[in-house]
Amino acid sequence: MTHATPIRREARTSRLALALHLATMGLPVLPLRTGKGPVGNCRTCAANACGGRPNMRVPGTCACPRPCHAWAAATTDPNVLASPSWATAWRDAGVVGYHPGGAGVTVVDLDDDAAVAWAHATLPPTRIVATTRGEHWIYSATMRSVNAVRDGVDIKSTMSYARWLGPGTGTLAELPDVVRTLAEKKPTPVRPTPRTMTVPAPTGGVDCRHRTPAYLERGIAMAEQRITDAASGVHATVYRTFLAVLSAHGRCGCLTEAHIGRLFTAAQARGESPRHCEVAWSNAATALGM
Repeated sequence: MTHATPIRREARTSRLALALHLATMGLPVLPLRTGKGPVGNCRTCAANACGGRPNMRVPGTCACPRPCHAWAAATTDPNVLASPSWATAWRDAGVVGYHPGGAGVTVVDLDDDAAVAWAHATLPPTRIVATTRGEHWIYSATMRSVNAVRDGVDIKSTMSYARWLGPGTGTLAELPDVVRTLAEKKPTPVRPTPRTMTVPAPTGGVDCRHRTPAYLERGIAMAEQRITDAASGVHATVYRTFLAVLSAHGRCGCLTEAHIGRLFTAAQARGESPRHCEVAWSNAATALGM
């Protein structure tokens, strides 16, 4: 008999215990995958079967009649968190997340060293939590959540969620106007211009097979699903998916901005920033000599 089951049970218990502790502090919590995506806590949405985008009064693929994952499911109710219906979610979770807006705070998510340097030069001191790639600067008060307000900077507050990475250091400060102002400027998604290579024209008057709507649509749909279904290693999955799409469809000029936008949207729904999408796309094109 292996030790996998006891280990998984212990990990689930540890995550649930942390969630219950945070709930007593007034943080609405929820289970997240290791790759930061939300975990469904009902049978319909278990293992991401619903597509992973919850029915939260906004468009999405999840048809569950109640909010069962992502920010809308975050709660401070210990009876809900420890209920049997959430047991599978905690088993599949990699980390504990929380809803900043529900906790009355705003998280300025700084994704790299350049963004952190900008924050130190621009924002007033507050509570800071170290992340795997940068820092979370947490302020008191809420606002609307906006991604990519500048390079490497996302704002997470209402209708959003963040990973719990510890209490951080420093004293919680009031949300400054400079952060609110960032959200007033509608972010422009960063999308690369598809690079194409000149290839011989098809012979015999036969159209390029990529222009067959069903062929291209199937390829893009499968790529979107691959990104959405990634249980972990989202960065690597996004890169490999972009590589596959460019390898199959990138040399004849058939990919449009709409196709690329769909892939970027799927990646950003899993936590990737527009800048990371651009870098992954560019790296994939370079690897293929395009």
